[in-house]
Amino acid sequence: MAQNGPGHKESHPVNKTELIEAVAAKADVPKSTAAEVINALEDVIVATVKKGDKVALTGFVSFERVDRAARTARNPQTGDPIQVAAKKAPKVSAGASFKKAVAG
Repeated sequence: MAQNGPGHKESHPVNKTELIEAVAAKADVPKSTAAEVINALEDVIVATVKKGDKVALTGFVSFERVDRAARTARNPQTGDPIQVAAKKAPKVSAGASFKKAVAG
C-alpha cells in the first residue's frame, strides 16, 4: 500500500468498539456508559433523519434525508436501459470546522 511520506502510519478504520473505548477514555467514564451514549446518539440520528428532519452538529457534521428521483440508467453488461426507482437516502456532510481541522 502506498505511503504518504516518511513516518506515515498505515490508516485503519476505527470500528464501533474502538470508538466506544476512545470515548470512554476521553470522557473518563465506563465503557458501558460510553456505549449507551453512542447507541442512543445513533438511534436519535436515525429516527430524526428517517422522519425527514435534519440533525446538525454545527461545525462538525450534519445528517439529512434526500429524495432521489426515479431515473433511467444503463445495464453495464448489456447497455440496455433500466428503470431505477425513486428512493430516500441519507446524506452526511462535514462541517467547516471539521474540514479545517482535517486539512491541517
